[in-house]
Amino acid sequence: MKTYAVITGDIINFTRLTPANRHLLIEDSEKLLKSWIKKSADAEIYRGDSFQVLFEDITEALNRSIQLLCWFKLRSDQVNNIALGTRISIGIGEVSYRGKNVLSSDGEAFHLSGRNFDQMKNGELLAIVTPDKEKNGAIAVILNFVNKIIRDWSFAQAEVIYLLIEGKTQQEIANELSVSQPSVNSRIKLANWKDVELALKYISELAQRK
Repeated sequence: MKTYAVITGDIINFTRLTPANRHLLIEDSEKLLKSWIKKSADAEIYRGDSFQVLFEDITEALNRSIQLLCWFKLRSDQVNNIALGTRISIGIGEVSYRGKNVLSSDGEAFHLSGRNFDQMKNGELLAIVTPDKEKNGAIAVILNFVNKIIRDWSFAQAEVIYLLIEGKTQQEIANELSVSQPSVNSRIKLANWKDVELALKYISELAQRK
């Protein structure tokens, strides 16, 4: 059967925002999630600060997860010193039932994602689990380093990484952010993006290996 990736996540410090800002964040985030997938029902925000997304491509799910980590960081309320963030659990496996939306669907990928999310530790930003315990051990070791790198990203670095994953060139990013291309390149290096990118590529290949 086909292998899917299910993202389960929540928004850190969501309740500290004003009602108006919470509403705006939900609207913008839901629009973003649904823009990434073919079927609108495969992405939903629920309980206000939680979300779930079904991806048919594992590599895309990993990349979009990194973008989400950047997305919520960039929407922090700096005036009131409210740092937003997200925790994300990705379950990789089969989907046995597609309901009217992602929240009413069922299968291995959903179970792995949800259960692993409930077991995430404090400070853990990204967790990935497959049906294979041996693979999970290797993935956990790699993610331990990836999480440490991502936790240290500055606002400026997250801004650049988000656009880089979007497929923009360094010059295009420089133009959009009104900075120089060397400045963009410096942010990418300081974020250790090449190391993170290689780690994600390896995890994707490992997860799909028979």
